[in-house]
Amino acid sequence: MLKRFRKPAISAAESVDQPSSEADGDQGHRLRAPGKLHAFNRYEIKYLVDASEAVSLREEIEQRLDRDRHSGEAGYGVWSVYYDTRQLRFYWEKIEGLKFRRKLRVRHYGDRFSVDGSTPVFVEIKQRVNRVTQKRRVSLPYADALRLCDGRQMVEHDPSQRAFLEEVLDLVLRLDLRPVAMTGYQRHAYLGRDADVGLRVTFDQRIRGRDRDFHLGADAENRLIVPAGKTIVEVKANERVPYWLTDLTAKRNLQVVRVSKYCQSVEAHGLAPRSIFHVPDHDLIPSTALSEA
Repeated sequence: MLKRFRKPAISAAESVDQPSSEADGDQGHRLRAPGKLHAFNRYEIKYLVDASEAVSLREEIEQRLDRDRHSGEAGYGVWSVYYDTRQLRFYWEKIEGLKFRRKLRVRHYGDRFSVDGSTPVFVEIKQRVNRVTQKRRVSLPYADALRLCDGRQMVEHDPSQRAFLEEVLDLVLRLDLRPVAMTGYQRHAYLGRDADVGLRVTFDQRIRGRDRDFHLGADAENRLIVPAGKTIVEVKANERVPYWLTDLTAKRNLQVVRVSKYCQSVEAHGLAPRSIFHVPDHDLIPSTALSEA
């Protein structure tokens, strides 16, 4: 069963940058922020809710937050390939709750079947420092992202990206990183306005993955790694979570959970023993092949 935690304090770590551009781009192809390197600190809280409750929660959220312009009625796809060592160092850092931990991934927003070598994707280092999540990333053509992370070669880049790309290359070479797991899900996202600027709430459903065929555009089968009836709701804030939102989660008796989609995929595919944080899969649908998106 999931380990539960008390509701965190409303105050969050100090923000040093702009709000996340998580759903950047029409089908992941256009950036909101002007810089070549995106970096931001955030305070993140996750909840695991039944899909039916997620629908009514979204209706309440929409009364106060704006729908991300890329969401539409159906949301948008988020696909990530995670890199780790042979001994799954990044996985174990998460399971053991190290105060400083990180992971490397290549991420695409939108239809994965449209991905080719020229498709813009993000190469990201996401790290946790105490209770603050820090994410740094650059947008590269997919072929260059593969050349960097799989081929272990420096690629052409804007000068402002050099330090980050060197860090990625150092991690890949020094730790002998390789693709380990892939995740994908459908996301609905909401953005704060006025006093809530910097707030972001996401609803992720149909969470699936695979442990092979890691090309984003591969016509490969995926399996559910979180039960079909569950939705992961994540609150992301630059400075603090507003009182109205903590009151809303308290009213619905939502419990903060420690869940990682990457760890879910690792455990669901038998790459590591299931941890106390694993979402039970007793209500997975009988046919787990979901290769349509």
